[in-house]
Amino acid sequence: MQMSTIAGSPEALGSAHWPVPEERRTVTVLFADIVGSTGLIERLDPEDVRALQRAYFDTVAGVLRRWNGVVEKYIGDAVMALFGAHGSDGFDAYRAVQAGLEIQRALGRRSPAGTRLRVRVGVATGEALVDVAGTRDGGHGMASGAVITTAARLQQYAPPGGVVVCAATRRATAGLVEQRPLASMAVAGKAMPLDVWRVTGPGRGGPARHHGPLIGRRRELATAGDEIARAVRDRRPRWVSLVGPAGSGRSRLLHELVRAASTVDGVPVRWCVAHCPPYPQGAWTPLADMVRGFAGVRDTDLSATVRRRLATALEGVLPPQRRGAAAHALAELLAASEDAAAADRGADAWLQVLLELAAGQPVVVAVDDLDRAAPALNRFLHRLFAAATERELPLAVVATHGPGWADVLPGAADRRRRVPLPALDTVHTGRLLRHQLRRAGRPAALAGRLLPLVGGNPGVAEAYVRGLDEDGASGARVPEAVRRIVDARLDRLDGEQRAVLMAGAALGVGFAPTAVDRLLGWAPGRAEPVLRDLAAQALLRPARGGYAVAEPAVALVAHDRLPRAVRAEFARRARTPRLLDPTRAADAMSTADARRAPHAPRAVDATPAVDARQAVDASQAVPAKPALDAPRAVDARRAAPATRAVYATPAVDALRAADATWAVDADRRRDGVPDLTHEAGALPRRSRPDRTVGRIHPLAVHPRAGLDGPPADNDSAEMIDSAYGTSRGPTAADTPMSRKRSGVSTVRLAAA
Repeated sequence: MQMSTIAGSPEALGSAHWPVPEERRTVTVLFADIVGSTGLIERLDPEDVRALQRAYFDTVAGVLRRWNGVVEKYIGDAVMALFGAHGSDGFDAYRAVQAGLEIQRALGRRSPAGTRLRVRVGVATGEALVDVAGTRDGGHGMASGAVITTAARLQQYAPPGGVVVCAATRRATAGLVEQRPLASMAVAGKAMPLDVWRVTGPGRGGPARHHGPLIGRRRELATAGDEIARAVRDRRPRWVSLVGPAGSGRSRLLHELVRAASTVDGVPVRWCVAHCPPYPQGAWTPLADMVRGFAGVRDTDLSATVRRRLATALEGVLPPQRRGAAAHALAELLAASEDAAAADRGADAWLQVLLELAAGQPVVVAVDDLDRAAPALNRFLHRLFAAATERELPLAVVATHGPGWADVLPGAADRRRRVPLPALDTVHTGRLLRHQLRRAGRPAALAGRLLPLVGGNPGVAEAYVRGLDEDGASGARVPEAVRRIVDARLDRLDGEQRAVLMAGAALGVGFAPTAVDRLLGWAPGRAEPVLRDLAAQALLRPARGGYAVAEPAVALVAHDRLPRAVRAEFARRARTPRLLDPTRAADAMSTADARRAPHAPRAVDATPAVDARQAVDASQAVPAKPALDAPRAVDARRAAPATRAVYATPAVDALRAADATWAVDADRRRDGVPDLTHEAGALPRRSRPDRTVGRIHPLAVHPRAGLDGPPADNDSAEMIDSAYGTSRGPTAADTPMSRKRSGVSTVRLAAA
């Protein structure tokens, strides 16, 4: 039975008009139903039934709205809600599970009409087609998909008072909530039983574990360490912000910084570190974790044990007359009391403890993911910084957060350092991939296949390595963890920006503003300013012929959101006979033009996801032009002899060209050969996982290479070899190019 629901929020209607009315989105669906409602209603008077239903629906709806869920109109006693239908923050499944747990707690505290209610909750995550324009409570937009039926079946399987989740929801909430497996559930219509888990409570949180060497962040580590050393030596507090997008390695860099700056000039540095979970239960939860670390207290310790350890930790820090009151206030903070005044007193006591600690030795207060914390925590850090400045204490504050979060620190511009974490370069990304592949027991040569996909993001690299199946192939177009990150980035855009990005993903690489206008049915010139805005946000990059989506994962996720009907309409408007897909030819219009005009010097580019099987045939390749790369145009082993000069473009597939002989026109090489030093990440690897990428000699790829000697920049081959795990190719003296001056020479690409 197909099940549908209304999805959305009032804010969605107030945003810019969304030209694409429906999207295929990954959503999390929550189903909640009363246990034994039929027998309960039979026993109650109709007026009591009405009072019971109102209290139940009001309680459930209030909880769902607090967790940003979209409530459907109720089906009998069941309530269904969607998370991520109108906007994803990357934690849709976590919010749904937390809402389910809170529903159970809230109904356990209430007894409407003198009756204790028990409910079952099922939570499932999957793909659904969502009417974006109608996303609001009680609206007329609908979401459809098998995930809705799955959530309903999970609710029926859940024990009374329990929250049961599917495998996808479990993966999305791993480490954030406590879960235990249940027996597999057979579902009518599904060939295989479903694996299910019961959520038993919130997770314990804490920092993630980090393994292996730090790669590609030595400069950022040294910069942050120097700022801490200056704070200690000058006795003037400094504020250090480690800023980068999700997956960029902010937490890992903080972990390494704690180790690297454990002493300054031989003086021990005391670190007090807190980690902010998504949607913390209280404003002071990170501070409570910091106090537990200071006193050596676990959250499961008894109250008497907590007070004793706090008193011991405060010895030598506070004078005896202040120690008892401080220990009592800190104990109230750790008790997670709902008394806001008591929690505030505990925070004030902890601020005084930190200042007294800094009076005795250097102190660094660090907060990971500060942009997740409540505003009260940020104000606490500002007060601490100001007080330490007034007393000239050797104290530093280190915070990690995303690039979109702005924090203004009054009066400390000269003592604040923002350390950005950009994408890793090709060499360091290759090294990171090889290290992770070796840890996973996979061939390091697979790094060549993954390198173009990760975009220099360490978290994305780890997700792709985890997503490899036993054959070394990716189990999904985009790993779930990467899709959650990209979904959150896309949903931070307004409607027009998202539409333009999705149209660009459909067009492929090198699309012009006029092509976007044509796909969206806009007046000429309307897309141009939107494209510039997206380029300023690093979502687009300049490309031959216009723009291209900057990261392969963003292009794939944006394209996957388009419904089939919209893709077909886009293809019709683009006047191309085939459905546009970034995993196929990068620009179908360019390929079609190349087929119709085989002698036209039209450049054909490709995204890292180019499918070489859709390239033009060898018979239609452009002869003696630097417009078409060898692997896309012709099987290299059947390539024409040196009379057909072919140039390497950033879209070349080095592995498919491993055995190729490239003919290089010496007269054109000085002017036209692209520099692949910074384009090595665009070399996709699609052949067998146990093969090593071909070596590319600098003479074949560097525009400043001379005929007789090595190139002006001889690091090109070293960078490519290092990224792909290959050894250096032949020297210039070993190549025919150094022995011929006739105009056309060859360079052999040998398989490593």
